[in-house]
Amino acid sequence: MTRRPVTKAAVIGTALEFYDHALFGLGAAIVFDRQFFPADQPLAGTLGSFAAFAVGFLARPIGGVVFGHFGDRVGRKPMLVMTLLLMGLSTVGIGLLPTYDQVGQAAPVLLTLLRLAQGFGAGAEYAGALVMVAETSDPRRRGLWASLPGAGVQIGILTATLAFTAVTALPSFETWGWRLPFLLSLVGVGVGLFLRFRVPESELFERERARGLSRFPALEVLRRQPRILLIAFAANAPFGAIAYILNVFMLSYVTRTLGLPATVGLVAKLLSAAVAIAVTPLFGLLADRVGRRPVFLSTALLLGVFAFPMFWLVDTGHPGLVILAITVGYGVCVAGMFAVLASLLTELFATRHRYSGVAIAREWTAALTSGPAPLVAATLVAAAGGASWPIAVLLMVCAAITFTAVLFAPETRHRNLTEVVSEPAIRTGAVI
Repeated sequence: MTRRPVTKAAVIGTALEFYDHALFGLGAAIVFDRQFFPADQPLAGTLGSFAAFAVGFLARPIGGVVFGHFGDRVGRKPMLVMTLLLMGLSTVGIGLLPTYDQVGQAAPVLLTLLRLAQGFGAGAEYAGALVMVAETSDPRRRGLWASLPGAGVQIGILTATLAFTAVTALPSFETWGWRLPFLLSLVGVGVGLFLRFRVPESELFERERARGLSRFPALEVLRRQPRILLIAFAANAPFGAIAYILNVFMLSYVTRTLGLPATVGLVAKLLSAAVAIAVTPLFGLLADRVGRRPVFLSTALLLGVFAFPMFWLVDTGHPGLVILAITVGYGVCVAGMFAVLASLLTELFATRHRYSGVAIAREWTAALTSGPAPLVAATLVAAAGGASWPIAVLLMVCAAITFTAVLFAPETRHRNLTEVVSEPAIRTGAVI
């Protein structure tokens, strides 16, 4: 199997997933409150939009278990095709939904159902992309290659933000202009499917198939690597909350709480995503040189230290300082942790249940922390009378937890993917 076609298919598919995902976040922060909820109840509309955003994460663990199971039983490739198709069509459906003024209470119900379908498909999309790339990459450069789907995440966020920013300039944005980026997802689905159908199955998976596959890979990872799974949980849960506070809630905070034009938050998202695209492979390369743990721990520590200064800059209301703060927080700190988690997660689990292990570690934590994070942050700010200090404290706590989790993780930089990280390795830091 050649590395480049697999990586290209994984990056483009992941970009489409997070294009869809970012669109919903942008819509929830800027327009869904007026389109799908009563216009005369702005706070209820904002909370309802973020609640719909969070609901999608409830379906992700189920999708992760289902697609992860068949990814370890049937193959990586078929699941990547199915998840891409389900996510893309759900996003197009959101662009076709009637509004609250047209169908009343049915509008938020339909929005929530499509968000659930979107979340179900997303439950194993990124995990599958990571597994495919990691299993085909040069072990000496696995940190770099595994980080590239993370760059695809930022490409999707950047593209979604560009598309959404463009349509906000339309006079018809509030009526039908906002729908255009959602409908454009259909083009991405076509391109992604074309590439993924041309990619062969993972050779590591085929070797495992010849030896005999696990009947219930999700149960096997729970039974054979419970402590490893716990570390992956503890590392990913607070990281996911951090990412979605900075990527979704911050846009609402800048526009709704500080009263700045939506373009300020959108430009901040654009610049932070562009910076993240550039630095993600650099962090991957650094993880190949010095190890997964040192790079991740350094970026987590930087974010914890920067939490309060970031909000001090944002609260000035100066557009340039707002953009700088969000770019450093998300484009450097979050991107750095995300890049390293890619190789770390895939190297922690055995081939026979790697897809399930990564999907479970990512998606169950996403349901618990990532999805609710913007809603929790909005509630905390409202309870504090618009003050930002509770969110800075929350970011510091999340950074401390994920730092501690990876502190107890084994270093996996030189690991052979055909071997298994043993449970005692957590205590010794060795890879067996």
